[in-house]
Amino acid sequence: MTDIEIPYKEDRGWKYRSLEILPGALSWSMLLLPLVLSLINVTFASIFILAYLLVFFARSIGVNLRAFQGYNMMQKHRKFPWADMLDELDRGEVSDPEAKRPKWHAENIARHTSDASLIRPSDVVHVIMIATYNESREVLEPTIQSVVASDYDMKKVILVLAYEERGGELVSRQAQELVAQYRDTFKFAWAVKHPKDLPGEIRGKGGNITYAGKILQEHLEEEGVNPEYVIVTTLDADNRPDPKYLSALSYVYCMLPDPTHVSIQPISMYTNNIWDAPAPMRVIATGNTFFNIVLSLRPHMLRNFSAHAQSMASLIQTNFWSVRTIVEDGHQFWRSYFRFEGNYRVIPLYVPIYQDAVLAEGYLKTFKAQFIQLRRWTYGASDIAYVITHGFLMPNKVPRFDLISKTWRLIEGHVTWAVGPIISLTAGFIPALIHSDSYAANELPIIVSNIQTVALIGLSASLFICFKTLPPKPARYRHHRSLFMVLQWVYLPVTTIVFNSFAALNSQTRLMFGRYLDKFDVTEKAVKTEAGETISRDTKE
Repeated sequence: MTDIEIPYKEDRGWKYRSLEILPGALSWSMLLLPLVLSLINVTFASIFILAYLLVFFARSIGVNLRAFQGYNMMQKHRKFPWADMLDELDRGEVSDPEAKRPKWHAENIARHTSDASLIRPSDVVHVIMIATYNESREVLEPTIQSVVASDYDMKKVILVLAYEERGGELVSRQAQELVAQYRDTFKFAWAVKHPKDLPGEIRGKGGNITYAGKILQEHLEEEGVNPEYVIVTTLDADNRPDPKYLSALSYVYCMLPDPTHVSIQPISMYTNNIWDAPAPMRVIATGNTFFNIVLSLRPHMLRNFSAHAQSMASLIQTNFWSVRTIVEDGHQFWRSYFRFEGNYRVIPLYVPIYQDAVLAEGYLKTFKAQFIQLRRWTYGASDIAYVITHGFLMPNKVPRFDLISKTWRLIEGHVTWAVGPIISLTAGFIPALIHSDSYAANELPIIVSNIQTVALIGLSASLFICFKTLPPKPARYRHHRSLFMVLQWVYLPVTTIVFNSFAALNSQTRLMFGRYLDKFDVTEKAVKTEAGETISRDTKE
């Protein structure tokens, strides 16, 4: 069986360490390249900078077009009567010939009826696994309530509340109380305590949900439930599925010819508390929503992220999630990819799961929490060494072209995350600072400014997504709050560089020097009441 584990720190030889240095070395080299080229030859520097900006500009146009397409796709899928369509898929016929259904629904019914290998909707069992560390009840309970509010039979849903022993007695008591309160609503419900300091584990979400997953496996075996019929959705404490999520997920899952080798990725939208978050955090949250909508239309680039669904059979074969990394979600794609010798993919589900923008007590705590969250996400650069090692330095049957293209996108994506905004905003002025008497060097900032001005038109896509996805304004805010939703975009250059680029550079530089992030820094989650009071719980141990 293929070894899919990340090596421990003490087992990483010089080859693996060299590959960990790679993303940071590439990023810092890219940042220095405009300066180095300017010192060597101003023409070469100008050509490089202009070419990079034009590529960046062309990509931004494509991304903005995808954003509109993705939003329309999501809105269309949210309107589908998934519960009725799922029932019709199970019965093998459309209940009402006059009812409006997408054209492909009748074809799916015919295919599902004729193919006995496809899973029947009535056989599907959902598991909602909510991971919590020390979030307050005000954060956690609305997530459970959002699941209960689904247009789906809760007696076909298992609730697993995976909590940490290191969270303390208050967290333990809260978990037990919530499960006791909602137990009769679900098919089964458990609160599973993850013991602290288990051998071989870092302090992270992966260890928590893996421990809960193994408890779940034992129960399913006792009940004689086929793991291929079980879909596991992992949620953070603030993740609230759309009411149609479970029905849509069931429908898609039952149409998969090979569900063990697939995971399903809904669209993560950071809108739960968007009205309450500070303006810079709102910009970042909207940008994250924007990016996830765009990514849903590019299945070849989709990876497990945050809330996602995977069959229990698949999880068992990968020994659940990694307990050795803080980025267990994205890393789960690569574990599955190598476990199944490349026969694994992520498909989009155009139904959202709503999440929180970063909000803590006070601006400074909020800014720090935002940086820490993005640093954790950008630490996915640690997968580069893992992928190259398992894909190119260890025996495997993964298709070469697919592996090369995925590896390239992984590297290029993390390098661009770190340097793209910085180069785009600053590189055009470097040649003129060094060669003040050069015509080409002095013309470059003007050309760059014109490109950036045209690129600002693309901001309309972000504004469109921002306003179209906004939940209703809470009564505690006055009308001028809506105006701030427009004015907040002046923060975009600052948030992009200070939070995204600097977080990515921080993660990659840490990897270069072996200063690993071996502890999952939980993002503090606060809630504002109708009275405007902020309720939070300190995330420090």
